[in-house]
Amino acid sequence: MINLQSFPFVKMHGAGNDFILFDNRTLNLSNEQIEELTPRLSNRKFGVGSDGVIALHYDRTKEADLVMTYKNPDGSDAGMCGNGARCFANYAVTLGAPSTFSFRVHDKVYRAETQTNSAIIHFPLKTEVYKQIVEGTELLNVYTNTEHIVCPVSEDMLAEETDLVEKGRELRYHNEFKPAGTNVNFISGTKPESLSLQTYERGVEQLTLACGTGAIASGIAWHHMQDAGGGNYHYQINVKGGTLTVHFSFSEHSGHYSSIKLEGPTAFVFDGHFYL
Repeated sequence: MINLQSFPFVKMHGAGNDFILFDNRTLNLSNEQIEELTPRLSNRKFGVGSDGVIALHYDRTKEADLVMTYKNPDGSDAGMCGNGARCFANYAVTLGAPSTFSFRVHDKVYRAETQTNSAIIHFPLKTEVYKQIVEGTELLNVYTNTEHIVCPVSEDMLAEETDLVEKGRELRYHNEFKPAGTNVNFISGTKPESLSLQTYERGVEQLTLACGTGAIASGIAWHHMQDAGGGNYHYQINVKGGTLTVHFSFSEHSGHYSSIKLEGPTAFVFDGHFYL
């Protein structure tokens, strides 16, 4: 049980991807307590409502300045949340962090660069694109420190949200992706370096207005689909909640994507106390 009457929190969003954040340096909630609390906080009828919950901690290992613990709305763990990390970065600055700092998620150390209403997250990641056939459909599998598949669709199909949810749920739970499951991204390329995206998020179990790691996977997949060649790139990712920018380098020799950054807006919505 959590031995508190209430605790303070902040509500933020990054391009419509919304999160509840709190400073755990004084609360000292355990991982199990955060898991227990998250579904109550995230419930949009009986709680605050969010796409995820983020706790800020000191890094006792001294590998980074801070630690970000992220939980899906159902309380489950996630490898990484890109938009959540951008919100975490600007939240940390309000608590005294410098404008550029490092933070750890599980065993990986990221770097944050913040401005007043935006943030850039540098990913410690080299990744590749893998083609995968599921139920006769060719998909692109791109790991972005969490699991993602990318499904090219027509621009008209992106508006058919009932169909996207049905297909997203089917793929998210498909045997090909067990036991962890996967996030499912539906993309339509609009220009050589821009695309439109809808993401069915694992743990949220619904389409979200934005997904940062999904934007990275989608930008890389769109580069791969065009066989765009080696070099440095930045892709504009248009989501329902706004626009994200994905930066990366591609080596034709190795087939690896590296120097990956996620850039986009953040906003504080409100703060308050949650009563237990």
